[in-house]
Amino acid sequence: MQSYIIDGKESFMIDTKTQDAVLRNLHTLSESSMKISPELQIKYNDVAWREIAAFRNVVVHDYLGLELEQVWEIIVKDIPVLKEQIQIITNR
Repeated sequence: MQSYIIDGKESFMIDTKTQDAVLRNLHTLSESSMKISPELQIKYNDVAWREIAAFRNVVVHDYLGLELEQVWEIIVKDIPVLKEQIQIITNR
């Protein structure tokens, strides 16, 4: 997903293809998080599992109401943290 936003925020805000690609990736990410076992979620409770899963409903059911500023914040603030958390989990 990070490769999609390499041209920065301004480019993301005007390029609907990039927006669609990013939102599709976020949808896939949130959908996948729902398949993680409750035991694993409890073990790694510092990951925002519930919020990630809830974002799926926003992407699917409120697609036209999405705020691109909020999506951008997720991309640049939340995704790097999540990536780091997942790397820690998978390296254990």
